[in-house]
Amino acid sequence: MPPMPDNTIHPQHQDQPDSHEPGPASNMKNVFTSHTRRWQDFHYVYPVISRRSGGLSIGINLNIDKACNFDCVYCCVDRSTSPVRTDVDLNQVRDELARMLDLAVTGNIWSQPQFAKVDPRYQRINDIAFSGDGEPTAYPHFLDAASVVVKLKQALGLEDVKVVVITNATMFDRPGVQKTFKLLDAHQGEVWAKLDAGTDSYYQLVDRTKFPLRKVLDNILTCGREREIVIQSLFMQVHGQPITDAEFDAYLDRLHTLIDSGCRIKFVQLYTTARRTAQPYVTPLTDEQLDHLANQCRASLPSLPVEVYYGVA
Repeated sequence: MPPMPDNTIHPQHQDQPDSHEPGPASNMKNVFTSHTRRWQDFHYVYPVISRRSGGLSIGINLNIDKACNFDCVYCCVDRSTSPVRTDVDLNQVRDELARMLDLAVTGNIWSQPQFAKVDPRYQRINDIAFSGDGEPTAYPHFLDAASVVVKLKQALGLEDVKVVVITNATMFDRPGVQKTFKLLDAHQGEVWAKLDAGTDSYYQLVDRTKFPLRKVLDNILTCGREREIVIQSLFMQVHGQPITDAEFDAYLDRLHTLIDSGCRIKFVQLYTTARRTAQPYVTPLTDEQLDHLANQCRASLPSLPVEVYYGVA
């Protein structure tokens, strides 16, 4: 999966810092690039300062065995080492999340060494995110995990905190996943569905999976007909080459078809790599290259909001 929730330039979100803006936000490279999923003595819950969330995102890793049904070339998960553990103890998930939320609500988290230099504009709880070392919806007890989050939010009076599911959209046809999304719909849930390509060949080049692109698109459409969703699209240079205009046009055609078929896309996130990638031949797009893609997207789909998140300089 792509990394956790990165600086928007969309007018609706101007309260978030801009990656080109001088000052504290431009001095947070180490904060943005440190998205380790092990924090102190925690096994499942971890805090990150996220560019895409514009604040504190509390991650929940349901894939600590590092298994994933995608093998993205830009993935930042280190699969060269064995996982510390492979089981998911939901009671421990609950305890760790309760402790983390207490640190966040009291503000004590900002006294932790890795967050000492966080720009005050980022010192806010934005979301609790299911995003780990694999595809979160593949976890067989995903509904139970979501119920843990919802109950804790209610108990702590944090109903306004979003619950984000960062997903590759391969499992949306599972009944348990559908039930989970319906539960989260009532509790500030938001689905961030990955779409990195317009053609099968480019999709296999960057996402490397046995799941066909058609299944991903069908799942996104079904999910987006029932609720607003966010499309997250990571583009990069592969062997020094950015995505071609022809491939990006095919990607835009996919967005057109989704919208014309009734998919309710809240906005599109266009972003690039910010951390070490699985393959060394993958490097970030330049700001100019990412702006070029954003301009193409806005010209092709003028009614669709586009958020842009640049690489960390």
